[in-house]
Amino acid sequence: MRSPRRIRRTALAALSAGVLLAVAGCGEGGDRTAKGTTGTAEAKDVLLQSLASPGPGPFTASTARAAASPSPTGAPDAEPTSATRTVHPVSGAVPGLYGGTRSVAACDVEQQAALLADDEDKARAFADASGIEAVQIPGYLKSLTPVVLRADAQVTNHGYSAGSATAFQAVLQAGTAVLVDSRGMPRVRCACGNPLRPPVVAGGKVAHRGERWPGYDPARIVAVEPGVKAATSLIIVDVDDNSWIERAMGDSGGRDRAPDDPPPFEPDADLLFPSPGRPTESAPPDTAPSDLGPSEPEAPTDPGPAEPSDDFGDTPPEEPWEDEEESYPDVAPEPTQVFPAEPDEPTGPDGPVEPVGPDEPMEAGLDDVFAG
Repeated sequence: MRSPRRIRRTALAALSAGVLLAVAGCGEGGDRTAKGTTGTAEAKDVLLQSLASPGPGPFTASTARAAASPSPTGAPDAEPTSATRTVHPVSGAVPGLYGGTRSVAACDVEQQAALLADDEDKARAFADASGIEAVQIPGYLKSLTPVVLRADAQVTNHGYSAGSATAFQAVLQAGTAVLVDSRGMPRVRCACGNPLRPPVVAGGKVAHRGERWPGYDPARIVAVEPGVKAATSLIIVDVDDNSWIERAMGDSGGRDRAPDDPPPFEPDADLLFPSPGRPTESAPPDTAPSDLGPSEPEAPTDPGPAEPSDDFGDTPPEEPWEDEEESYPDVAPEPTQVFPAEPDEPTGPDGPVEPVGPDEPMEAGLDDVFAG
């Protein structure tokens, strides 16, 4: 028999969904709120969240540590001349996407874990939104890396309401402290303890709600995409002296060091318009097979003494990572954040096998509203 409390929750959820559907049906001119949107292709409202603003339904108190706030990379000093909204996809593995202070963590991970452990309902909702079990939260948080955003970034944020996590689209201001996984994806916002997911960028006209901050430009928003493979470290920018820092994954800054092979561009280079010298993660295409017939085999030659090899053998194939798809399915990484290497690209008799296209964007309806 269902408890009265569960029946009340079900009735409130149904009523909330009915209210949201009624508001959505009032036409594009309605002042729809960003609260309660689920981050799907239907989400036309995006909430602007400044550095310190906890936003609606924070999971915990802030665990962000005070640090210098980097300005958006390459942002113009004057007011934007165009209101056209443009969201630029950027790989989470790109050096300089994140910043920080040498040997200082942007978030207090231990405190974040303790705050969630003190509230079982919030811990359960946090775990559900992150795709893990509640008992895995401490290990999951310790596997993430504390950094700060260096560009305004759109994410799927989650507030806490009525015992569950409610998703909404948000743009986080550059300088926001976040915890990122081994593929460079923001997973937790430290100012409120909210779990984060990849954004869903809606087409057409989008309403930005909330107070705009100095330097905000709707044409210069990034959408972080997962790196091609799991990384063991991030190359971030020291916001104090504009130098490069290599920070180990899951480390709070204690092992920070200068990278042995720094990127071939300056730390203040524009992330949204990469220079030709910026490295890319795209692998070069395989050489196309020749149309000529087979040639005569060459006579065997003496190769001489074998050279010592640096090859450590074939690496094991990597398990599938759903977040690599453009559709960003709602699956979170394993809490250990350890992934084997990528498998080699399959080939056929006529050359490389064409990759299968990405899935269609995920579909979901409006779920819930925030209480208060």
